[in-house]
Amino acid sequence: MTSEEIKALEETLSYQFKKTELLELALTHRSHRQNVAGFDNERLEFLGDRVLGLAASEYLFSFFSQWDAGKLSKGLARLVSSASIHAAACRLGLGDYLRLGPGEEKTGGRAKRRLLADAYEAIAGAIYLDGGLLVAESFLRRTLLEPALESGIEGLERPDHKSALQELLQQRGLEAASYRLHHASGPEHHKLFEIEVWHQGRKLSGSEAHSKKEAEQAAAKLALAILSSDSESR
Repeated sequence: MTSEEIKALEETLSYQFKKTELLELALTHRSHRQNVAGFDNERLEFLGDRVLGLAASEYLFSFFSQWDAGKLSKGLARLVSSASIHAAACRLGLGDYLRLGPGEEKTGGRAKRRLLADAYEAIAGAIYLDGGLLVAESFLRRTLLEPALESGIEGLERPDHKSALQELLQQRGLEAASYRLHHASGPEHHKLFEIEVWHQGRKLSGSEAHSKKEAEQAAAKLALAILSSDSESR
């Protein structure tokens, strides 16, 4: 990275690194320097993931004093989901700064959800090492936690039917259900996805929505009702 790029990104992050090599490492995908251990962002991503978990847990604990442990756990899972982290990475424009190998460049690596989310968590880890926990928590609150709650808490409080279905199957000593995309239709900007829930070779339910996640949640809700009905009829 050039000094101009580093300065521009530091302004975006609202943090100036004492060790800019940490910032460069946080943005370096393993494809950038193949077969050379320690020159990618995976270790920083591991650390940043833990720092994010702590910061988000403390944030929810303070913000929602009326929530019990179960509700806090479900809220945490939504708050630090890959979608939430990816959104934060996009707001910061991290794709413009990723250091990728030729293969990743050609296959659109700068826009890949997983690469962007990993880079965001790696930057959180880098800030933690460079400036300490309080500085890292401030960065996470400013760039991810507060924006995620700007539209209200409905997203965190919304029932997680997929988790509820998994818990029900575990309670019964059964294997997890699987979700299959049966059909997708419509234009790219407004696709309709039909998702099916399968369990032990049996189709439990199916549902449609304009996102795969919404369709999975709706299908899981139907599957829960079917399994509950089966149990009551026995």
